[in-house]
Amino acid sequence: MRIALLSYRSKTHCGGQGVYVRYLSRGLAELGHEVEVFSGQPYPEHLDPRVRLTEVPSLDLYRDEDPFRTPGLREIRDGIDVLEVATMWTAGFPEPRTFSMRVARMLEARAAEFDVVHDNQCLGYGLLEIARRLPLVATIHHPITRDREVDLAAANWRRKPFLRRWYGFLGMQQKVARQLPELITVSSSSATDIVSDFGVKAEQIRTVPLGVDTGLFRPRDEPRVRGRIVAVASADKPLKGIAHLLNAVARLRVTHDLELRLVAKLEPEGPTEKLIAELGIADIVTAVSGLDDDELARVLASAEIACIPSLYEGFSLPAVEAMASGTPLVASRAGALPEVVGDCAELVEPGNVAELTRVLGELLDSPQRLRDMGAAGRARALTVFSWEAVAAQTVSIYEQTITRHGSRPVITPIRQEAHTC
Repeated sequence: MRIALLSYRSKTHCGGQGVYVRYLSRGLAELGHEVEVFSGQPYPEHLDPRVRLTEVPSLDLYRDEDPFRTPGLREIRDGIDVLEVATMWTAGFPEPRTFSMRVARMLEARAAEFDVVHDNQCLGYGLLEIARRLPLVATIHHPITRDREVDLAAANWRRKPFLRRWYGFLGMQQKVARQLPELITVSSSSATDIVSDFGVKAEQIRTVPLGVDTGLFRPRDEPRVRGRIVAVASADKPLKGIAHLLNAVARLRVTHDLELRLVAKLEPEGPTEKLIAELGIADIVTAVSGLDDDELARVLASAEIACIPSLYEGFSLPAVEAMASGTPLVASRAGALPEVVGDCAELVEPGNVAELTRVLGELLDSPQRLRDMGAAGRARALTVFSWEAVAAQTVSIYEQTITRHGSRPVITPIRQEAHTC
C-alpha cells in the first residue's frame, strides 16, 4: 500500500504522538508498504530510512525556545496563517485545525499517489475534505476531554476561562470523529471514553494496543541505583499526578534513602518546581528532559521502581517501556493503566498519597518482590506489545477502510466557525 501518515506534531515523546509515528511507520515499512509522513512542527526525529518525510510548515508558534511568539508580517503567507495567529492571540490552540487545512491542500494535488490516509489525533476539519477523495483512518489515543476536566478542576477561577478557550478545538474534533467510519484507539478503556465523550458509535472504533522496542527498552548489565524511583511525564500538567508522587517522596525520605528522577519538562517557576521547593526535596529530585530513546531506556533500566501516578491515561507508553526494561511498576488504577499492566504492577487509587507512600515504601523494602515484578513485566512486554503486531493489525483496518470507501460513504460538510477554532 501507499500510505500517507499525518501528524500535526511529531517530536519523539511529544505526548507519545512522536513515538507512535516513528515506530508505526517503521513497522509498516517492514511489512513492505510505502509510507510518507506528513508532519507539522516539531518534526519527527530518526524516521526509518525507508519512510519519507514531508514537512507541513506552520508558523511554529509554540517552539520550545520561544513559545507563544508573535510572527513577523513577512512570515504570514496566506489565510491559514492568519487564522493560526489570530486563534493563538485569542487564547485558543489552532494547530489541529490549521494543520488539517494545510495537509488537505497538499493531498488534493497528490490524491492519486496514495491508497489510504492515516491521521494521528489531529481530527481537524480538513480531514473531511481528504476523506471525500481518499480512504481515511484516524487514531485517537484518548479523548482530550479528560485532560480538560483535570486541568479545569485544578485551575483557579481566573484561569478557567482561558483553559476553556484553549480547549475550544475539542468541539471540532468531536464533530469530525463522528463523520469518520474507521477510528483506531489504543485500549478498550479509551474506546469506552471516546464513545462517551465524543458521541461516536462503538462500531466505528477498532482497538490496537501500542508497541514497544524490546531491544532498546531492556534490562541492562549495570546494577540498578538503590532507592531510585523514575517517573516519565510528557507534560507538566495536573493530569500526570506528579504532585501526588512528590508528596509521597517527601514522606518516604524520612524512613528511606531514595531519589526521584523525573523525565519531564517542568514549567520554569511553575507549580511542580514550587512544590519541590516547598516540600524541601530539591536535593533528591532531579528533572531531565530532551532525552533521546537510548538515554530514556537507560534511565528506566537504572531505577528500582517506575511510577505512573497519572489521574488518567488512554494507554501509557512509559508504563510499557518500564515493563520492557524489567523495572517494577507502581501505577494509578486509572483509565487504561490496569488494562495495560495486567498483573505486573502494583496499582493504587489515583491521587491517594497515603496509599502511594505505603506501596512504594513496602516495595523498596522487598528486593525479591522487586525482582519478581521486573521479570513479570518484561515477559508481558515481550508477549503482548510488539510494533510488528501493531502494524499488521493497522494494515487490516486500512484494507477495511479501502473496501468501505469503494462504496462511496457520504461525508457531510460541517459548517466551521468563521474565525477561530
